Amino acid sequence: MIAATVPIQRPGDARLLIVDSRGQIADASRSIFPNLLHSGDVVVANDAATLPASLFGIHNRSGRSIEVRLAGSESVRPDDVKRFSAVVFGEGDYHTPTERRPSAPELHPGDTLQLGPLKATVLRLLGHPRLVSIRFEGPASAIWEGLARYGRPIQYSHIPAPLAVWDTWTSIAGPPVAFEAPSASFILDWRTIDAIRRRGVLFSPITHSAGISSTGDEELDARLPFDEPYRILESTARSIQAARAVGGRVVAIGTTVVRALEHAAFVHGSVRESTGIADNKIGPATELRLVDAVLSGTHEQGTSHHKLLGAFVDESTLLKMDHMLQHHRYRTHEFGDSVFVEKSRWKSAAGNAHWVEAGDFSRPSTPLR
Repeated sequence: MIAATVPIQRPGDARLLIVDSRGQIADASRSIFPNLLHSGDVVVANDAATLPASLFGIHNRSGRSIEVRLAGSESVRPDDVKRFSAVVFGEGDYHTPTERRPSAPELHPGDTLQLGPLKATVLRLLGHPRLVSIRFEGPASAIWEGLARYGRPIQYSHIPAPLAVWDTWTSIAGPPVAFEAPSASFILDWRTIDAIRRRGVLFSPITHSAGISSTGDEELDARLPFDEPYRILESTARSIQAARAVGGRVVAIGTTVVRALEHAAFVHGSVRESTGIADNKIGPATELRLVDAVLSGTHEQGTSHHKLLGAFVDESTLLKMDHMLQHHRYRTHEFGDSVFVEKSRWKSAAGNAHWVEAGDFSRPSTPLR
């Protein structure tokens, strides 16, 4: 695979690797996605808008430069903008690969950070020197203004030009609660949604606080994805129930949607109107309760997104997918190409799998609460 270097959400030459329930793999244009859907299916997408979650400033105690990348919150309420978990870096910016960025100044509870017009206090370290809990000072309105005027989208070195906020917002963007773009939804525009509906397919959103994709630290990356809040509307729950009633599939646009729906199904026994914190990790040992297919970006082996696909297909199919992605030079990262993966018949029949990998629910990943 090659890195997508241009922030175009729907390039005309975008590719789609299709993996059906029998393990058959095909390479196609991404524009055919609506044709893969059947009457009675429901497509569920994440409508979270992306925050300008990268803030540069000064660690007041040392006087050193610092970058703060907001990485987690406790809810998807837009007025809940006081407390965040954050990943911190020292001098530099996105032009330097994340794993090569220098460490931030040593942080202690009570340290203050001046981030442009915003002042934040370090509440505590979250089990790693780069991961902290912070609290912004002042009213929510002033915090929002500071983020809007001074914050930048979180960005990585494979995109050479600075990203604008609108580069990271999907066509269905609503509440500004994501820390990085729910980029699988870049495939969607209103013409695509209309084509989906004309096939007799329901379309419904959820809101999930999509987190960061890389911290630059191997130990910290192993904890990804962090805990992420979500909200499922009653109308979306009804759409899922309606699809299930006629034998339709639940098709998730993005790994965040898989995570939220599966968490809700585990907690409640079925999907209903609810809010929650997705603290589950999904991987090869996961027995999917609800989601039948996922459309996702392309991801490298070892990432949490790649591991999630192991809940849909077996290891040999994953290896074949990886080979095809390499052979056809698929583009990766947020502005890259896509994969559409149905849950395999073997996975559907396997009744002895565990819903989460051992220990996933007992180990906090972003202990804000």
